[in-house]
Amino acid sequence: MNHSKIALITGASRGFGRSMTTHLTQAGISVIGTYHRSADEATKLTAEVEGNGGALTFLHFDAARHDLIPAFAQSVSGVLSDWGAHRFDYLINNAGIGYFTPFTATTEEQFDELVAVNLKAPYFLTQHLLPLLNDGGRILNLSTALTKRVVPTGSAYTATKAAVEVLTRYLAVELAVRGIRVNTLQGGATDGDFGGGIMRTEHVRELAVQTIALGRMGTANDLAAAVPALLSTEFGWATGSLIELNGGQSL
Repeated sequence: MNHSKIALITGASRGFGRSMTTHLTQAGISVIGTYHRSADEATKLTAEVEGNGGALTFLHFDAARHDLIPAFAQSVSGVLSDWGAHRFDYLINNAGIGYFTPFTATTEEQFDELVAVNLKAPYFLTQHLLPLLNDGGRILNLSTALTKRVVPTGSAYTATKAAVEVLTRYLAVELAVRGIRVNTLQGGATDGDFGGGIMRTEHVRELAVQTIALGRMGTANDLAAAVPALLSTEFGWATGSLIELNGGQSL
């Protein structure tokens, strides 16, 4: 099979990652996705994508187990070899977790887990996958509008995402010698089960909608539909950028 472009998406079996996978494969991009606990969802999505003529392979990845990253990189190399390729084109660091707890009640264990999954994992995963990423490739990191607007209970989660935004800028400079563009996609309030489904509680939804110019919560599809364009050559002059997709939230 001829795979013209290949993307690797962490956390691809559910939510935003699932929607991104669907849009990218529909655009003719082959995807290596990761899952942690959602093996059944990964299987269902693979069947759906392949049924529509796309190419998708899932690998297990536990973002909290940094010691397994080198072995994971070897698995990625194996998939590429099976596809007749040596490198891939797009890395999307999407996998993440969220605890929404008051500052005074946040535990050290929660804080460490957030740092491990949301910051340390994409940092060292990107580092280990760089030899497999094509020159001129793209890296897209995921962040949140909470880095710009304070919502109580989000201090630890948002601190990790703010760090990812800074990391994006540093990688954009350091990887420019290889022509690799690195950007952050910052989503606004989105209807989903992330963080225990906090955005689906009536009180939070009402507060969020009041701050959004377009008058509704976002969906995973609102964000994911833009991703093929953000990775394309037409968006090639952007690097180190913070790209906001939030329906005009907090204007």
